[in-house]
Amino acid sequence: MQVRNASVPVPVYPLEPDEVGHPQFRLYHYEGSMANLSELLIPHRKDHYLLVLVRHAVGRQWIDMMPYVLQDNTIYFVGPEQVIVKEDLRQVWSDGIAFTAEFLSLPENASLRNLPLIQNPQNEHELRLTDADVRFVDDMLSQISREYRHPGDWQQRILGAYLTVLLTYLSRLYTEQFPATETSANTLLLKQFRAKVDTHFRHVHEVSEYAAMLNLSAGYLSEVVKEQSGKPAIKHIHDRLILEARRLLFHTQQALKEIADALGFADASYFSRFFKRETGLTPAEYRSNSRKMYQ
Repeated sequence: MQVRNASVPVPVYPLEPDEVGHPQFRLYHYEGSMANLSELLIPHRKDHYLLVLVRHAVGRQWIDMMPYVLQDNTIYFVGPEQVIVKEDLRQVWSDGIAFTAEFLSLPENASLRNLPLIQNPQNEHELRLTDADVRFVDDMLSQISREYRHPGDWQQRILGAYLTVLLTYLSRLYTEQFPATETSANTLLLKQFRAKVDTHFRHVHEVSEYAAMLNLSAGYLSEVVKEQSGKPAIKHIHDRLILEARRLLFHTQQALKEIADALGFADASYFSRFFKRETGLTPAEYRSNSRKMYQ
């Protein structure tokens, strides 16, 4: 396993053309595929938009430090600015569409940039689909796939037309599932807290310390975070620590003491107890089991 430095910048993964060779548009299809090991547990960004219909999956991913347990018959969508982490992602059955900002900037596609799904004003990344929605999305994906496989003079316009119908339909679902509301001070506070945790989690483990950074009382911060996210502030901190611990255990050969030091724990035994309490496994068990799973 390659040793990775915990402080490296978040990598940006480009849209890589497949055999069709389109530089700004690509389709993905997975039938029980495993996660790419180079992406697993590594925070990264895409340099493009990605929309995925998950038909069935086992696992969890993070988008902007919000964990999502993958659900069947659900659309997940991200833009170039989001930080993504694939955590414990096993077999996946899904279909995806990737397209660049340049594709959206074409004159015939310019209106797509203003759709709610692209603008994402509510900062959401998960759309639940009914059976009727799945049938509609399936039909559109079939039309897009058929055109994608037969390049020609009109391909760009036709792909844009099909994508317009699909994104418009999904934007209607977006506005139904996430009604427009003014961004409240509490919503902004949760976002600020998550950003602070992502920056300082290696050395700051107490809610009171984050509250001090935000010029708030610990009690008030805890109350707002629980109300906005559904889980206690301390759980956000612990989840981020566990995610990084898993990354280090999986991608590096670092000893337990080195990992404990990197994550701000006083000693390896305390870190081991914390990891076992949060995951049900010792660090050694997790390292062994995860590597066997992805061999």
